[in-house]
Amino acid sequence: MRVILPPSETKSDGGRGAPLDLDALVLPQLNPVRRKIADALVTLSADLDASRKALGLGESQLAEVDRNAELWLSPTRPAIERYTGVLYDALDYPGLTRAGKTKAADRLMIGSALFGAVAATDLIPAYRLSGGSKLPGFGTLGSVWKPELSPALDGLDDFVLDLRSGVYQKLGPVAGAVTATVVTEAADGSRKVVSHFNKHYKGLITRDLVQTRAQVRDIDKLVAVLSDAGHRVELTSPVEITVVTE
Repeated sequence: MRVILPPSETKSDGGRGAPLDLDALVLPQLNPVRRKIADALVTLSADLDASRKALGLGESQLAEVDRNAELWLSPTRPAIERYTGVLYDALDYPGLTRAGKTKAADRLMIGSALFGAVAATDLIPAYRLSGGSKLPGFGTLGSVWKPELSPALDGLDDFVLDLRSGVYQKLGPVAGAVTATVVTEAADGSRKVVSHFNKHYKGLITRDLVQTRAQVRDIDKLVAVLSDAGHRVELTSPVEITVVTE
């Protein structure tokens, strides 16, 4: 099983790893695109106004441009520790057992506008680039990534639960991947799609999936494992589950 998580806009600072080494990342066939985008970000960082426009930055976010300027030079840390925010708080990687962390390394990947996708333990620097950003001289990031990323992810030859948000799924759709929709159910039985807590619940189910000893090879087993963990999960279609919350 592979679970592909969405990245986050917020990222932790620093790190103890050596500067970025593309050859050490998972899916090395993506390296030509990774290098092209990384070099474009570094070049863009020399123009503050252009960076603000391309990256959608406000006045309080200008330090993000400095991060991009140092992309090839700054220290790295594991991707699962680099990305922060609601989903990663709920996953609570630091609180996992040693066995849980080993399973996280085997089972988790993270989508990325810069790297396409990385393994949980891949060493990456802090950076700023969103799936919807448009870099000067490029088309959409989807037009750059899709021809390369989709075949790479399809080649994983594993059961895939794709928890990326729509904009990141469009960068590289995975054939046959299962997706998850989180909904709330009111007392009268009416339902609505969760927005604010969507990432929180996806973090919780990811935590359970890296702690289970079960081998999840199909959607029926996925539903069974999550149900046993206390989630209310419904099989919506052959490639979609619905997580129901109150």
